[in-house]
Amino acid sequence: MIFNKTCERSYQDQDGNTFLGVEIGNQCWMDRNLAVTKYPNGVSIPHVTDNTEWSALGNNDTDDAYCYYENTVNLEYGALYTYAAAIAKNWANDKNEGQGICPDGWHLPTDAEWTTLTEYLGGPAEAGKKLKEEGTEHWKTPNTGATNESGFTALPGGSHGNANFYFINETGYWWTATPTDSYVWARYLLYNSGETFKDPFEKSSGFSVRCIRNSN
Repeated sequence: MIFNKTCERSYQDQDGNTFLGVEIGNQCWMDRNLAVTKYPNGVSIPHVTDNTEWSALGNNDTDDAYCYYENTVNLEYGALYTYAAAIAKNWANDKNEGQGICPDGWHLPTDAEWTTLTEYLGGPAEAGKKLKEEGTEHWKTPNTGATNESGFTALPGGSHGNANFYFINETGYWWTATPTDSYVWARYLLYNSGETFKDPFEKSSGFSVRCIRNSN
């Protein structure tokens, strides 16, 4: 394994928040959703708390913004970011290629890297069970099939868009770094399913971010 001696330890992001690395196959993932307020180069991400202002954000790579669900700071669930924020305002505010909003040594995972994760965990029909945190402290009942066998501890941070917040405790959405036409692929998990799902979404959506560690 590439990471068997170095992945599973404590790290800090650029805001000083502590997280653990979790080794899944030959990948090293964060064990929680990102909650940073600035980019790797120190530039602050616009904190947009007004729903009307958020609704005016464009489906583009430069309207960067973050918020917390219903504007209540919750580091357990992490923050919600537009795609432009996730890719560091069109990759301008990171330090390394593909890093995006992630801490140094980590990067925003591509759709292919998410596929590697889900395939290692048994494919889309099974992987959600192994990714979701067990129980109903954070996930709505019945949290179908959840075992957290992987240690990923996926939480349902919900989403933001169209002047509203949606689906806290029911759905977790995560950005990939991979656009498709004018949209972007995102992965999501549901409280009433053990599957993993993939769909294209508008870049102005507010989703969670999980980072993956660089392999070199």
